[in-house]
Amino acid sequence: MRQIAALPYRLDGGLDDVGVQIMLVTSRGTGRWVIPKGNIDAGLSPHSAAAIEAQEEAGVLGALCPSPLGSYRYRKLRRSGASLMVDVDVFPLAVNDVLPAWKEQGQRDRRWFALADAADAVDEPDLRDLMRSFAPSEFRAAVSRGGMLGTVAQRSGLGSMFGWFQRLLPRTGNFFELFEAHAATVLAGAEATARLLGETGDGAKEHIREIIEREHDADDITRQVLQSVRKTFLTPFDRGAITALIGSLDDTIDEMQAAAAAIDLYEITDFAPEMRDMAAIIVDAARLAAEAMPLLRDIGRNGERLHELTERLIRIEGHADEIHAAGLKRSLQLYGRTDTLRFVTEREIYKHLERIVDAFEDVADQVDGIVIDHA
Repeated sequence: MRQIAALPYRLDGGLDDVGVQIMLVTSRGTGRWVIPKGNIDAGLSPHSAAAIEAQEEAGVLGALCPSPLGSYRYRKLRRSGASLMVDVDVFPLAVNDVLPAWKEQGQRDRRWFALADAADAVDEPDLRDLMRSFAPSEFRAAVSRGGMLGTVAQRSGLGSMFGWFQRLLPRTGNFFELFEAHAATVLAGAEATARLLGETGDGAKEHIREIIEREHDADDITRQVLQSVRKTFLTPFDRGAITALIGSLDDTIDEMQAAAAAIDLYEITDFAPEMRDMAAIIVDAARLAAEAMPLLRDIGRNGERLHELTERLIRIEGHADEIHAAGLKRSLQLYGRTDTLRFVTEREIYKHLERIVDAFEDVADQVDGIVIDHA
């Protein structure tokens, strides 16, 4: 048997606090803490079915990534007495709206948990491991870990003499802080993009304005990085890698702004399901990039996790290509002969959405290159 599930999450606080929270619901039969899950109804894609389960069981809405985070197994007791193994594909859901009332409100409780507490609360070992991998416990340690030069001095026994020498050298810059700040800005822009494409009311202008503001913030950070590269004598890794990484990060939010500008120009208010799916992939890609940046502080220790993150980025980029092709084909069939202008405008939006995801793949390539050179 195969089922689907949503993993509703939100980032409560700064990324350096590892403020990842997971919403769990109680099962109707035993009252255990579980994630919203169910069967795939005929005619629905797996991730669409997962979004419906999240809304009905937990009363949450948001950007649900069409590419599963992973899967877990559990045994389901049937009415006949049979105990059957069920494989559950889990789709990450970036929650942006918690409904005050929902379909199964009288049948389930819901609660936000810190990530580690949520993992401890569920019974299935595979699900517990999957949740822990969503944001590893080493995340906080990676952010606070000391620099490379101090480690070299400690291991080599150079002591105070090395410290004296280090004080004579130019400052090494705050590249890691800037990478993390930029990634956080990109994540905020991605969430605003998903809200824009999911908007059905009058809030579109506000979402567009937020995306533009986030892009301006990202530009300021990029300029600081480029200035620091020119001024700094010692850099944590190759100067070309630093500029390439911040450039690829900046490309992601530049294309978000381009997509928002096109939506504003053409006054598009109705978005195809494939567009919303690509926006959800963008949110998940931004989350992965934001998780990766602090881990660059200690590449030797975090190389394996960085590789896992970049591998998923590349995998979901391939999934986005498939969605992009399907969306274009459907738009051509619907509007190619009867409403050419509508087809042209939708093609423009798809182009920008595809470029956003492609830029995240470039981020993955840059991170992989740094890991290969320095791990």
